[in-house]
Amino acid sequence: MIERLSLNSLKFFYYVARYESVTLAAEKLFVTQSAVSKQLKNLEEGLGLLLFVREARKLTLTSEGEVLFDCCQQIFQQIEQCVVQLQQHNKVQKNLILSCEPTLAMKWLIPRLAQFKQRYPEFEVSLLTGGGAVDFTAQHIDVALRRDDFDWGAALYSEKIADEQMLAVRAKSDHAAMTQLFISKSRPQLWQQFKRRHPAQLSDLKRSSLEHFYLCIEACLAGLGATVVSAYMVEREMEYQMLEPLTTTYADGSAYHLLSAQPFEADIRKVLLRDWLRDEMHKSQLGFNAVLSQV
Repeated sequence: MIERLSLNSLKFFYYVARYESVTLAAEKLFVTQSAVSKQLKNLEEGLGLLLFVREARKLTLTSEGEVLFDCCQQIFQQIEQCVVQLQQHNKVQKNLILSCEPTLAMKWLIPRLAQFKQRYPEFEVSLLTGGGAVDFTAQHIDVALRRDDFDWGAALYSEKIADEQMLAVRAKSDHAAMTQLFISKSRPQLWQQFKRRHPAQLSDLKRSSLEHFYLCIEACLAGLGATVVSAYMVEREMEYQMLEPLTTTYADGSAYHLLSAQPFEADIRKVLLRDWLRDEMHKSQLGFNAVLSQV
């Protein structure tokens, strides 16, 4: 069976399954859409299986496609790790400098970096905190994790990591906190978005503004009031039952992206970091759902 399979067709399948689009896969692979479609057709015919359900412009994996995609994820990750090890024989890898918004870095990213180091001991990730526009040269940054609430320009390369997830929380069983709601000034549209989604809930609370999400979270932990915050930033506090959700999570229309001045495929370290960030944020989303299901 394996002698009839093309590694190239598996790679094309992997990209289509990851981006759920032939068009995006073709862009990432620098080939035409027809080339991608032909490889998919050859793979399905070679296997004798239907891998995608095609409805209008949407592609959805079949159960067989899900199994193959999971296998491809493991295989290509192993290949990437092997390439990293081979590169170590030819040159010394410098630290990969990652810039990340301060509260997300403190509350979500830093607790996970040890796991990344264990998985990829071949190189280090050095963290710088910052938000907004990035000057990769002047700031000596390799990649930047940013929310797409500003225009970073067509010259930069970007890869979507995950959608933002918001919710309201308060200190565990702190009913006195239901008199005040803290809102971060760092997101001007946050309050209006929240009111549109929850017009009746928490309507009697007095709104107070603080400079950053970190201050809102600390005020909430101190029992001074509730807050509307990114679920990624309070994941541990909810898991350890320091904070409890007042609403379900909701997507606010924004998403986290990893930015780079050069193509990701030109540096295997960036590819590994990108895929790891995607996996970790997906795990976080599953964790949010688990916590909310117990409420």
